[in-house]
Amino acid sequence: MRLIADTNVLVRILVEDDLEQAQAARRALDAAETIAIPTPVFCELVRVLMRGYRVPRAEIAAALRTLVDSARVQADREAVELGLAVFETGGDFADGAIVREGAALGGDVLLTFDLDAKARLQVLDYPVLCPV
Repeated sequence: MRLIADTNVLVRILVEDDLEQAQAARRALDAAETIAIPTPVFCELVRVLMRGYRVPRAEIAAALRTLVDSARVQADREAVELGLAVFETGGDFADGAIVREGAALGGDVLLTFDLDAKARLQVLDYPVLCPV
C-alpha cells in the first residue's frame, strides 16, 4: 500500500498525546510500501508542533529530517530543506517551502510584504521583492 500521511497522523506519532492513535498510525505506516508526505503537511506539522505543543525548533527540525531521510518517504526534499533553512534561522518553515515550490513552477523572485521572510531568504541568496 502507498499511503499519503496527513498531518494529524504525524502529530500523533511525534507527540504521542493519544497512545492508541499513535500506535495505530505507526502500524499503518510500518506496513506501507511508500509514504507520501505533501509539502502542506510539513507546513501544518511545523505550525501545530510549535504553537499547539510548544516543541522546540531544534526538535521539530530533527523530526522533519528523520521523516524525509526515510527511504520509504516520498516528499519534495528540496522544499523541506529550504523550509528548514529558513526555520532554523528563526523564520517560518512555510516561507522556504513556498519559494521552492514557486521556483519549481517557474518563478524566480518571491513577491511578499513579509519583511522577516525577505531578510531571511536574502541571507540564503534567494531573490525577494517587497514593493513597499
